[in-house]
Amino acid sequence: MSTITALSPLDGRYAAKLSTLRPIMSEHGYMQRRVQVEVAWFIALSDAGFPEFKPLSVGARAYLLGLVKNFSEADSAAIKEIEKTTNHDVKAVEYWIKSKFEARPELERAAEFVHFACTSEDINNTSHALQLRAGRDQVVLPSLDRIVLKLREMASLYADVPMLSRTHGQTASPTTVGKELANVVVRLQGAVERISAVKIMGKMNGAVGNYNAHLAAWPDFDWEAFSRRVVEKHEPEGLGLTFQPYSIQIEPHDYMAELFDAVARANTILVDLSRDIWGYVSLGYFKQKLKDGEIGSSTMPHKVNPIDFENAEGNLGLANALLRHLSEKLPISRWQRDLTDSTVLRNIGVALGYATLAYSSLLTGLNKLELNEEALQADLDASWEVLAEPIQTVMRRFGVPGAYEKLKEVTRGKTVTAEALHGLIQSLEIPQAEKDRLLAMTPGSYTGKAAELARRV
Repeated sequence: MSTITALSPLDGRYAAKLSTLRPIMSEHGYMQRRVQVEVAWFIALSDAGFPEFKPLSVGARAYLLGLVKNFSEADSAAIKEIEKTTNHDVKAVEYWIKSKFEARPELERAAEFVHFACTSEDINNTSHALQLRAGRDQVVLPSLDRIVLKLREMASLYADVPMLSRTHGQTASPTTVGKELANVVVRLQGAVERISAVKIMGKMNGAVGNYNAHLAAWPDFDWEAFSRRVVEKHEPEGLGLTFQPYSIQIEPHDYMAELFDAVARANTILVDLSRDIWGYVSLGYFKQKLKDGEIGSSTMPHKVNPIDFENAEGNLGLANALLRHLSEKLPISRWQRDLTDSTVLRNIGVALGYATLAYSSLLTGLNKLELNEEALQADLDASWEVLAEPIQTVMRRFGVPGAYEKLKEVTRGKTVTAEALHGLIQSLEIPQAEKDRLLAMTPGSYTGKAAELARRV
């Protein structure tokens, strides 16, 4: 397979942009974490005090941890070859580990403690958890942090640049470019915090969650405490996850739903941003830096399309469609389990892949933007009607009857000029100091606390 024969664009057209995610969320990454879980469980069993399984030597431990650290694509291929015979992917991992014990008597004697008392899902759920933690912490959160940082820089840089607002698509009270970007920063920071706060969970409690096989082997051993230690102890001796004490055969996946919903919420905020920036580019508020050789249209040479924001919007939509299916489907399993989750879970990397691709496109687009202050100012200069709001509010302050209605009559549906508004202001029965303040006001100066709010984020 090459990038032009790949079925998925994530492994084809966009393969190079997902190089950080692929080692984590691919099947190769999944296999490596299965080996990690099996090794951690095996080493922990050797330290449990069972007379039948003495503590491993320092050399044996180092060798086992090396199987994880140095796990290669060739190792994944070897496991896949074993799976052709077993027709069971987790059993293939077990057999591969045992094959690595050959000519090592200490490990060969203990080989039957590989996968001891485990159901396949003990290995799979913890492996998925390790993948998700790495994908979140190493790819998703850093990508979102870079977007937040860029938006915060832009909010500060453009804090004082006035911009005409548009509520319902119509001219409205002015703001500043920086304040509008600050709005997104605050929203996105909250979404990032929710993603970060999700506890990544794992269970290792046997076929239906009751430690049945474990207790059959050693009835007096505290298997729940042992399992908790393996799940929660820091890597490499443990897994560094949050222990799930109650489950059926599978971990309930509620934390996954929570995580995917949190990522989808961040993505929705970024869809909103992508569409708004697209609109501002259309209005001419932003120009895009040109790159030699790039073509915006096959027939219209003048065009510079906002393709990065369009790509971001499209891929965020794909990501959210998958994330929402994952969050709705995964917590549901018939009785003690069915296999519908297994095939769905293999698409976690696809969902996060589209999200990661979108974050990259969005950041690229933001870095291309150049503010067009002339266009911003021209829009403000053509929109004196927005000062109807402050004029009628001051009129109300001083008890001028029918203030709103009078301004509505003068401005609604009409082309409003500075001269017309100034004539109205001069006729008002309000203190001269207030008249002077209103007369000095322009659409560009009527921005309230926008600049202050922009700098606060």
